[in-house]
Amino acid sequence: MSASAPVLYSFRRCPYAIRARLALAASGLSVRVREVTLRNKPPELLRASPKGTVPVLVLAGGGVIDESLGIMRWALGQSDPDNWLRADAAETARLIAQNDGPFKHALDHYKYPDRYAGEGAAPSARRSAGMDILADLNARLIAGGGQLFGPAPTFADVALFPFVRQFAATDPDFWARAVPQPLQDWLAGHTGSARFHAVMARLAPWQPGEAEPLLTGG
Repeated sequence: MSASAPVLYSFRRCPYAIRARLALAASGLSVRVREVTLRNKPPELLRASPKGTVPVLVLAGGGVIDESLGIMRWALGQSDPDNWLRADAAETARLIAQNDGPFKHALDHYKYPDRYAGEGAAPSARRSAGMDILADLNARLIAGGGQLFGPAPTFADVALFPFVRQFAATDPDFWARAVPQPLQDWLAGHTGSARFHAVMARLAPWQPGEAEPLLTGG
């Protein structure tokens, strides 16, 4: 294991961290992983990025990237063997903004209704708002032949599906009953991939002096 390899602070279930790990794995770069628990963040993480969120990538030269899309772009800028960056940049940005803004807002209120009980909107209304956005994605999948920009995944597919995964897991019966099949197939294809299973491997929370496993899944 190279001590000069970048260090990724990550949390297994976080969708932002998932998409960063997927891009790093796809790039084939050597990256050391430090799994953290969000209720007990290591001082090393907070020194690298005082905002204390994951993912955070500490580069070999000491630089820090503490935003998931930035980590994805950095990794794929080094190596993009699956050509994830080929899709239209402006439309990719629009889809990600829709996902990270309105869809994430609807998802959080749907997934954690008690947390937002004082805001007045019923979880079913938030679910409907999310479903409206998912209907747009479904139409793109049909037009594109299975993925958002054609028959093969791109940056946008990988940036979005971890959040759709959370939406689906909130009420699996509803997802199976009410969501169009192309969208179900798209999500199942991504979550069933060998790379996804590799980057979702369970790791013990990192402690100083302990081993830092290399990210796998390329």
